Amino acid sequence: MGKTYERIDGRLRTFIEEQPLFFTATAPLSGDGTVNLSPKGLKGSFAVLDEHTVAYLDFAGSNAETIAHLRENGRITLMWCAFQGPPNIVRVHGRGEPVFRDDPRFTDLLTTHFPEIDPSPHGLRAIIVVHAELVRDTCGYAVPFMTYDEDRDLHAKRFAREDDESLSAYFAKKEHIATSMDGLPGLPLPLPMRPI
Repeated sequence: MGKTYERIDGRLRTFIEEQPLFFTATAPLSGDGTVNLSPKGLKGSFAVLDEHTVAYLDFAGSNAETIAHLRENGRITLMWCAFQGPPNIVRVHGRGEPVFRDDPRFTDLLTTHFPEIDPSPHGLRAIIVVHAELVRDTCGYAVPFMTYDEDRDLHAKRFAREDDESLSAYFAKKEHIATSMDGLPGLPLPLPMRPI
C-alpha cells in the first residue's frame, strides 16, 4: 500500500502543494527530550524548491521547539493528509535548517518561492528549508473527510501590531523562544531586522 518516491514531482508534488494544512515533527537527541509536533497552515507559506527540497515560513509563536531541534540535529518529518478527495498520507523525512532573517539566502528564498503571501503581519522569524532523504506515502484510509473553509485571520491581526523591536521584546518574555523546553538554543535574539 505504501510507496517510496525518488523525488517530489508530478502527482506527489501537486498533492502536497494543494493541502491547506501539514504537520512537522522534530525531537532532540536526548532520549528523554520533548518530541515536538506542530500544525502549519496559511496559504502560500509552503513551497517545493526542487525535487528534493521543500521550505515553509516560520512565523511568530509562543515557542521555538522546531528551530531548537533543527539547530541541534537537523532531523525533521513533514506530513500531509488528504482530508478531501482520495485518501492519502505523504511524509517527507529529512534534514532541515532554519534560515534566519540575517542569512544572505533569506531574501532570495522569500521573494522567489513565497510570492503569494505577505509575511510582514505574521512576525516572520525564519524560513525552514528541508532536504528530503525519504519520501513515502501511505493509504490514509482512516483519515476523516473534513472541509477546509478558509485561513484564520487571528495570527495576522495579532502580530501585525509588532515592529522588529516590539517583536523581539515579545519573544524575550516567552520562556521557550530563545531556549527550548529541553534547554537547547532556540531562536537567536534580538531578532534581526525584517528584510526589505
